[in-house]
Amino acid sequence: MLKRCIIIEDQPPAQRILKKYIEDIGSLELKAIFNNALDAIPYLQDNSIDLVFLDIHLPKISGIDFLKTLNNSPQIILTTAFSDYALESYEFNVVDYLLKPFSFQRFIQAITKAAAFTNETITAKNLQEEHFYIKSGHDLIKVMQKDIIYIHSDADYTEIITANKKLLSTDTLKIWLQKLDSSFIQIHKSYIVNTDKIEKVSSHQIVLENTETLPVGRVYRAVLKSHFKS
Repeated sequence: MLKRCIIIEDQPPAQRILKKYIEDIGSLELKAIFNNALDAIPYLQDNSIDLVFLDIHLPKISGIDFLKTLNNSPQIILTTAFSDYALESYEFNVVDYLLKPFSFQRFIQAITKAAAFTNETITAKNLQEEHFYIKSGHDLIKVMQKDIIYIHSDADYTEIITANKKLLSTDTLKIWLQKLDSSFIQIHKSYIVNTDKIEKVSSHQIVLENTETLPVGRVYRAVLKSHFKS
């Protein structure tokens, strides 16, 4: 049975990305898109919806205030560009908290969490790639996703760090986040890290399995902590 869902999001680019991701999931059916939460309230009263993709920063009322109005609400997956509300959002028993920009694989992870409550099976038409080819001079070098320890942004390029390689890419951190699976999260304006490679987490830094230490930016701390709680 298809899980009926709606999007509450005021930014057209974010609406398009969510719509595309939903279309790529075989178990979801998009029923409506709303630019603000107030318009969605009467729709939810008159229609049976299983899942809501809800932005936090919305016109008229915020996503958090909207959650406070709901009784017997459908499952909620929050989508936002700000990490500040991550811990507060879990007080409302939301399924997941997607920090923009999020990859298709991270989206699948959130949908899988929602399906776990009803013992459903998620099918995806597209799967995240397990490896990438990175141009180095005149060559293309294959890098397995699981081997990447972290990615560092440095001016006009990014450095992809593995246990035995350091490669340069012209793709931005934002693009890399869209390519990589849910094991990778941004912990600083200049760093994406493979969470499977983390040995220790503290409030201001992490220690990796290769003994390197990376800083954790203030706005990313809540998301990092929630990742290990899930």
